[in-house]
Amino acid sequence: MTDTFITIDGRRIGTNCKPYVVAELSANHNGQIDKALAIITAAKQAGADAIKLQTYTPDTLTLDCDKADFRINGGLWHGLKLYDLYEQAHTPYEWHKKLFDHANKLGITCFSSPFDESAVDLLEDLNAPAYKIASFEAVDLALIKYVAQTGKPLIISTGMANQKEIQEAMDTALSNGCSELILLHCISAYPAPIAESNLRTIQDMSTRFSVLTGLSDHTLGTTVAIAAVALGACFIEKHFTLSRDDAGPDSQFSLEPSELKYLCDASCDAWLALGSAGYDYKESEKNNTIFRRSLYFSQDAKKGDVINHSNVRSIRPGYGLAPKHYQSILGKSLVRDVERGNPVSWQDIGML
Repeated sequence: MTDTFITIDGRRIGTNCKPYVVAELSANHNGQIDKALAIITAAKQAGADAIKLQTYTPDTLTLDCDKADFRINGGLWHGLKLYDLYEQAHTPYEWHKKLFDHANKLGITCFSSPFDESAVDLLEDLNAPAYKIASFEAVDLALIKYVAQTGKPLIISTGMANQKEIQEAMDTALSNGCSELILLHCISAYPAPIAESNLRTIQDMSTRFSVLTGLSDHTLGTTVAIAAVALGACFIEKHFTLSRDDAGPDSQFSLEPSELKYLCDASCDAWLALGSAGYDYKESEKNNTIFRRSLYFSQDAKKGDVINHSNVRSIRPGYGLAPKHYQSILGKSLVRDVERGNPVSWQDIGML
């Protein structure tokens, strides 16, 4: 699959296509549908290929329970109950149609990460063109099976998953109707340290699992995502917000509009720069070949004179014989007069 492509909403995604950039809305709407709509608009304006939602309710993810197991210790959301975090962060089901309709009107693809079967059913009613399995759900094989049975393209994020778990998720998807699959390398830390990005995993994952690969990136900034493109990532996902000053649950590691635009532009440039392996000079170099070194007469000389170190040099420009011929013409006699500044040619020594 590494040399193939998948198609989402008419857009080809693969190593021979420019990177597919997804802006993750996540919780950055901060509970305001107007802000969610504005984020979709800003993502389109920045050049993103898609906006991605997360489809769940706090009750489909966890229990409203005060026991210690259900409280977050450490990290960005320290002290919060899982239920309270998801209550704050979720995108209400009743918003989804309006968000999808807005995206469709703007011409930006909208899809989502479902977290249970009811979410899949909702998204199917909205004709979602693809699905993403979040890293934390990559071990939920029943969910992957249910999503795969829709027959839609499937993107699986692999944060925290080991090789066996990734293989199990893939096998479940492919054996249940999924024919278009991308695996995303991911570090499930918020924000993720750049030094732990291990981007070489992208190439290894592509080879090991024979699948298209991308990156779900939680590092700060755009450097890691752009570097991933150079390593073969054909799909890039970043959290997106109008402003980190909005201080939502995910805002700290989200891109702002100018940063997303830079990512879209720079990731495309990085992909274009890859080109193909080759050693012939390129069209843009053609006019500069004259500035390479070549052999020139550095003194006037007469017919019958012998070419030596004093009257021939390897210099710029490049109209004379290539410097590699220097030793072979030393000691040869001229068959015609030459002037200082003339390029050396085979005709000067009677060799055509």
